[in-house]
Amino acid sequence: MLEARLQTQQRSSQNGRETSLWSSGFGMKLEAVTPFLGKYRPFVGRCCQTCTPKSWESLFHRSIMDLGFCNVILVKEENTRFRGWLVRRLCYFLWSLEQHIPPCQDAPQKIVESAGVQNVIPGRAPGGAGAGQVPSHVKREVQRILGHMQAPPRPILIRLFSWALLRILNCFFLNVQLHKGQMKMVHKAAQAGSPLVLLSTHKSLLDGILLPFVLLSQGLGVLRVAWDPRTCSPILRALLKKLGGLFLPPEASLSLDSSEGVLARAVVHAAVEQLLVSGQPLLIFLEEPPGAQGPRLSALGQTWLGLVVQVVQVGVVPDAMLVPVAITYDLVPDAPRDTYHASAPLGLWTGALAVLRSLRGWGCSRRACVRVHLAQPFSLHEYIINARSCWGSRQTLEQLLQPIVLGQCTVVPDTEKEQEWTPVTGPLLALKEEDQLLVRRLSRHVLNASTASSAVMSTAIMATLLLFKHQKLLGEFSWLTEETLLRGFDVGFSGQLQCLVQHALSLLRPHVALLRVQQGDLLVVLRPGPGLTHLARLSSELLPAFLSEAVGACAVRALLAGRVPPEGPWELQGIELLSQNQLYHQILLLMHLLPQDLLLLQPCQSSYCYCQEVLDRLIQCGLLVAEETPGSRPACDTGRQRLSAKLLWKPSGDFTDSDSDDFEEAEGRYFRLSQQSRCPDFFLFLCRLLSPLLKAFAQAATFLHQGQLPDTESGYAEQLFRFLEATAQEEGFFECVDPNLAISAVWTFRDLGVLQQTPSPAGPMLHLSRPFASRDNQEKLEQFIRQFICG
Repeated sequence: MLEARLQTQQRSSQNGRETSLWSSGFGMKLEAVTPFLGKYRPFVGRCCQTCTPKSWESLFHRSIMDLGFCNVILVKEENTRFRGWLVRRLCYFLWSLEQHIPPCQDAPQKIVESAGVQNVIPGRAPGGAGAGQVPSHVKREVQRILGHMQAPPRPILIRLFSWALLRILNCFFLNVQLHKGQMKMVHKAAQAGSPLVLLSTHKSLLDGILLPFVLLSQGLGVLRVAWDPRTCSPILRALLKKLGGLFLPPEASLSLDSSEGVLARAVVHAAVEQLLVSGQPLLIFLEEPPGAQGPRLSALGQTWLGLVVQVVQVGVVPDAMLVPVAITYDLVPDAPRDTYHASAPLGLWTGALAVLRSLRGWGCSRRACVRVHLAQPFSLHEYIINARSCWGSRQTLEQLLQPIVLGQCTVVPDTEKEQEWTPVTGPLLALKEEDQLLVRRLSRHVLNASTASSAVMSTAIMATLLLFKHQKLLGEFSWLTEETLLRGFDVGFSGQLQCLVQHALSLLRPHVALLRVQQGDLLVVLRPGPGLTHLARLSSELLPAFLSEAVGACAVRALLAGRVPPEGPWELQGIELLSQNQLYHQILLLMHLLPQDLLLLQPCQSSYCYCQEVLDRLIQCGLLVAEETPGSRPACDTGRQRLSAKLLWKPSGDFTDSDSDDFEEAEGRYFRLSQQSRCPDFFLFLCRLLSPLLKAFAQAATFLHQGQLPDTESGYAEQLFRFLEATAQEEGFFECVDPNLAISAVWTFRDLGVLQQTPSPAGPMLHLSRPFASRDNQEKLEQFIRQFICG
């Protein structure tokens, strides 16, 4: 059990019940948390300067950082044109009536007459059809596909829905914050004349309803949302289509030689063309729906993004402005069903009952906060032109790591890792291979921008402290907030420290217990069991802010594993010299081992650049200090040697073998672990951020000789998950008991060549590969993984 004390004063009246602790407050002198660096919060969300330099410069002005936040669900009498006591009671309804909803017809006739559909019709028309005429049965087929895909939005229904949603959101959440400066950037991009395409993360099923409401309230009109048809029942799909929803027809995923699939893809392409030409904003989710077991990047989202890329490449619209979007919650509203094991789509009445049940269960004391993040828009046309210059050679994980794991070599190949877990669906298969690669890397680039612009909420900080730090919560909450801000990540809260801690603990109440001890102190005790898995998921939202340092700390741990006992004193570990080349080597090994879905490296950034970034972060945070060796050039000497033989400057996109020159120069550079008093705890804190994933991988290596193979991927992942559950019951480490971690381990081992697939009538079957059939090589794999784990 983890403990933490909150200093409080004695109260005159105490009833001894735990519930009184939440209503009475902590009764101490308030200390303010000031989440600002100097005068401003860190303004997050700038686009990539390498891939889109013109957008980086033109769509941003420093004055927008001065603008504050607005609460989009705070609607008062002043937000309407009317005044009076009756207006104060009907302000929600009046506000919804005053929202500007521009007409947005879907123009089915234009879709039928589009060039793409007309090119497909001759192959389906009977021989007697005249030139230029559309047979009636083909027109009915096109209308049927369009009816499955979309419907004209109904303004009256949108206004009624906005009014009802405004009341529900005020019951669910304390506030829904939006930065006015980010909104100003989006308005500026919309005024340029290009259509807006918003590419968002996907934390909750509520995202597809909340984002259109937020943008409608900010004057951007009706947002067309690309929904996943698997998550909605037919009745709910019909309602969402009238609110502006889009659904991909099932025929669009048929094989490329299917006539039904060809016609459906042509209709979908024409519909996206008309939508972008009309200037209607489009929302695409780049992540899989919440609770879905599988890859992080959504195949459906990449399909819709591929359609947008194709429209811009054809020249139907000259450009489109892409806006990375993210929504962060203090606590995601409870799903109406167990999304990890249920596959039934969400129905209209099921959703309504879930809302009523949540309103009753949450109550006013558990209302959470929400932040909507709109990163800097950038030009899709500019990205397409510049991104191709950053492509280089890549190798599979098996080619990169398997020889090193088996001890056959020690040199990491000078190339990037190719790892793609998201399947390619029918509409995306119709694109050229080069365009498919462009879409995949663009989606990863945008998801990286969305994650970097996401604010860290108070519950994520509290869950991290409870799991990994667990000392004095008040002081360390303020410390971790400051450390997050110093790394350029924003936080989704402000106010008084005691109120923030109380708010976070109230939201995490099902997973912690508060006990009053002597002298008025409070003891925060984690409830053992599956609740720790929920806290681990919350703490993972803090990982992007500390990911570079966490990778570096685990790499240092692996470098010291063969020299110093893990339980040895910090002073003994600080004696060891760590060469820069050895640090680069360990960082590269860990980078290749970790899934791409976790790292989310920008495609324009090479692995060696990331290694240098990790090393710089370790030096900046004070964990590593440079060690001057006799006769070597001082570390502070930035002068270049042999300038005549090398270029002083190199293009930012030049990731060729010439970069290895820097590693030759770094051969004589050495570092030591800092001996500052705070370093041991901070080092352990960073290592534990990656411990759930790494321990799941290590347990998967242990399970290799116990698993029942051959089996399907899903079946073997289920076996591994049961093994993680059983191990957690014995060891008490529930943080790695997650179905997604089990799937990540299976897929990583498949890419590494530990598991191989063979075709069978029941589908692809997994079995152990020949190199890892021996117990010795399985132990080598486990030792390779465990060297990065700090106990």
